[in-house]
This record gives sequence, C-alpha cells and structure tokens, in this order.
Amino acid sequence: MPSISRLSPRASRLIRSARVAHLATADRRGQPHVIPICFAFDGKDFFSPIDEKPKRTAPRALKRVRNIIENAQVSLVIDRYDEDWSRLAYVLVSGKARLLFRGEKHREAVRLLRRKYRQYEAMAIHERPMIAITPKRMTAWGKL
Repeated sequence: MPSISRLSPRASRLIRSARVAHLATADRRGQPHVIPICFAFDGKDFFSPIDEKPKRTAPRALKRVRNIIENAQVSLVIDRYDEDWSRLAYVLVSGKARLLFRGEKHREAVRLLRRKYRQYEAMAIHERPMIAITPKRMTAWGKL
C-alpha cells in the first residue's frame, strides 16, 4: 500500500500544505462526478468529512456518498497552480473509498481535520459520516 514516505519530500509537503483537493467518484454506470473537498491525511488514509457547509440534500443522499456506495474506486487530485507554469505540480491518488460513521479511525480523522481547518472546531463533524480513502497508487508530477 502506498504511503507518503514513498513520495518525494516535496510531494509530501504539497499533500500536507494543500487546503483543497478534488475528489472524483463514479456511479455504477461509470458516470463521473468531481467536487472540491477539504481533507486530511494521516500518512496512510485520506479523510474528508460530510460537513455542515450548506448542501442541497441530506448527507447520505449526496452524489459522492451514493457513488462511493455503488463504486468504491475513486481518485483524488491535490494540485498547485501558478501563473508561472514551471511551478505547476500535482499528486494523483487512486484508491478505494469507504464511509466511516464511528470508531477509532473516525475519531482520528475528526482530530486531524479540526487541527487543519479551524472552521471544523465549531461543526459537529464527529456526528457525521466521514469519507476514508485508502490509496492504491500515488503519482506525483511537476515542480515539487
């Protein structure tokens, strides 16, 4: 299983410092769905909460959640854009997603996310589903 230790120190820094990633899921027919997410990485798994930012539907009815239930294969892109294109970089994560509702991994994800994003200190993410992504492959590109 890939770990952050297998990536270059610069790729690892990009993962640790990025505030936003893009999560790609697909339904059982393969119809893609890509959204920006907040995330944390514990060195083994990536975590993204179904948080309290305004949404049009209930947490379990969200397209990303339905897609993960139907098709656990996902991709995650963590990138850096710069007008100086010699500084462009990204890490592409391919892996398997699952939903966490409670347990030690869920508690650890809440702790990591609250440490990274102060907005989560006031949100009840500890009571909400959490997406966990276990990487199968991580690829880095660009000026890392």
